[in-house]
Amino acid sequence: MNGGRAAFVLSGRSRAAFLILVLVQACHSIEEYFTRLYDVFAPARYVSGLFSEDRRVGFLIFNIGLIAFGLWCFFVPIRRGHPSARGLAWFWTALEGANGTIHILWAVVAGAYRPGLVTAPLLVFVAWVLARSLRADRAVKEPSR
Repeated sequence: MNGGRAAFVLSGRSRAAFLILVLVQACHSIEEYFTRLYDVFAPARYVSGLFSEDRRVGFLIFNIGLIAFGLWCFFVPIRRGHPSARGLAWFWTALEGANGTIHILWAVVAGAYRPGLVTAPLLVFVAWVLARSLRADRAVKEPSR
């Protein structure tokens, strides 16, 4: 399929960790919605406003799109072993690791709960697990066809 060149194949563990990361993000989005992140965090206000004048609706649209994209990444390129799978997995690892870290730092600086804090450590942990798994995945030489 690729002329006998090396390709990175995501292990079952990496694929599972990726799906868990997307599902944890879904839980994180629910926490953020019910604690009204879109009203108290300027970047969330801005992004939500891009999708609707009603920030609550804009927040829902953005987050449903984000989770839909994550599920598409899992079911199409990642599960099917597309060459983009590894890059997408690293993109999500960085995105969610940063997302969780920012929530934790925001709460530490404020000295109080901030929307998204409960699920933020889960994002950081699963992103770390996925990163370790991706680093352990090795290039596999596919046979020439």
